[in-house]
Amino acid sequence: MINEIIKNIFRFLILVLAQVLIIKNIDLGRFINPFLYVLFILMLPFETPNWLILFVSLILGLTVDMFYDTLGMHAAATVFMGFCRVGVLKLFSPREGYEFGTQPTIQYLGIPWFLSYASILIFLHHLVLFYIEVFRFSELLSTFVKVILSSLFTLLLVIISQFLFYRKKEQS
Repeated sequence: MINEIIKNIFRFLILVLAQVLIIKNIDLGRFINPFLYVLFILMLPFETPNWLILFVSLILGLTVDMFYDTLGMHAAATVFMGFCRVGVLKLFSPREGYEFGTQPTIQYLGIPWFLSYASILIFLHHLVLFYIEVFRFSELLSTFVKVILSSLFTLLLVIISQFLFYRKKEQS
């Protein structure tokens, strides 16, 4: 239990630092803004209580907001993502439920499950974030294009990080 908490704190710090020190400074054009830090919410264990998911989502969003000077936009988007996570997990849960100790990774649950799970949550996060950012109907279509392209690029980064950093534990 303590080991899992330390691992999640370390993951939180690494993802926020990668986001604000590396990804923020890479210019990929007007329509592509990847946000790898959402991987933290995606990777929270299945057993995490809903109130803790919302609280951690708020802290994560506020931390990113401090570095992006966005006054709560990331916090709103990450809390919405954390709120929707429960429903998305129920939508894709196996008939017998998730096995205790299983992590929401490609290695444990497979590529189709993870792509469905991650793409929906990343899309919802980006949808809220970019529409709060623009906050007008005149840019409805261009903002939606930005949501789609940024979601696809973020999903690509998340999948690459899954294959680089997460390994399935050996069964003993």
